[in-house]
Amino acid sequence: MSLEFHENVSLKQYNSFGFDVSARFFAVLESADQLNDVRAFAHDNDIEVLFIGGGSNLVLAADLDQLVVVNRIKGVQIVDGQNGEVLVTAGGGEEWHPFVRWTLEQGVYGLENLSLIPGTVGAAPIQNIGAYGVEIKDRMVSLEAFDLETGTQVCFDCCDCQFEYRDSLFKSRFPGRYLITSVTFALSREFRPVLHYGGISQQLEARGITSPEPVQLSDLICEVRNTKLPQPGLLGNAGSFFKNPVISVQQAEQLQKDFPQMVVFDDKPGCSKLAAGWLIDQLGWKGRREGDAGVYEKQALVLVNHGEATGADIIELAGEIQADVYKQYGVMLEIEPRCYP
Repeated sequence: MSLEFHENVSLKQYNSFGFDVSARFFAVLESADQLNDVRAFAHDNDIEVLFIGGGSNLVLAADLDQLVVVNRIKGVQIVDGQNGEVLVTAGGGEEWHPFVRWTLEQGVYGLENLSLIPGTVGAAPIQNIGAYGVEIKDRMVSLEAFDLETGTQVCFDCCDCQFEYRDSLFKSRFPGRYLITSVTFALSREFRPVLHYGGISQQLEARGITSPEPVQLSDLICEVRNTKLPQPGLLGNAGSFFKNPVISVQQAEQLQKDFPQMVVFDDKPGCSKLAAGWLIDQLGWKGRREGDAGVYEKQALVLVNHGEATGADIIELAGEIQADVYKQYGVMLEIEPRCYP
């Protein structure tokens, strides 16, 4: 089936902030077989392509003079491996949270801590999404991607993806070059819960749960996330807007001397990680609002659209927060979502 292309399409329903910007050209991709149509159309019209999934990691600051292609490639497959390992392959256009819940229904485990993260399966490796002690790199085996530059299908294993904290080869080195068509995960029929991060074990104990079932853990993760993050359908947002900054151990030790209550985590050798939300909160930004652009009242790490904010408004607010944090702590916060144009 050939791909249909449309002109001047509003992207309001395709980005979680709800910014009403338009794409010069637009298409919804339902099969990897249609990707050569995308490449040919882009070549014939001399236009760049922007692939998006759920639009939950985007800040669209203006109309896009691009071909915007929404990934809706579906399909899931389970293959039992050796020693209890289960390989699960999902199409890049599958919604992430329903996919996680589906794995639990099939009796395969490992993605519970990533419950309720918005977006799609294909977008997850780009960002190396993570929560409560688990990241995509911990569960992914390989992925298939279409190379827009060469017109070929390419397989990447986990090492090829060059995963870092909320980063990958697809995000930092080759943005826009690859469309991830499917991802394969190594899961298990044996439930081995990860409970050490973010007070999850304490939350379970408070509910009288000592040995959680997989769905119980997923439900708890959903409950905790709902207390911290607004639902995009009710209040436009892109989840955590800033990365937790990674700095040297020496700088972290000095900051803790100056600010004894500062939240610091161990990171890779020689480095420490700070809690960006804590830094922002200490400077009084939580709940503040500039027009319809604001900081969420329950979580300083989340910027929100109260209705009529533009992407430019959100980026301007983010810049003010970055400057304030740098002035106080000497630490530059990095924006997590991708900003266009």
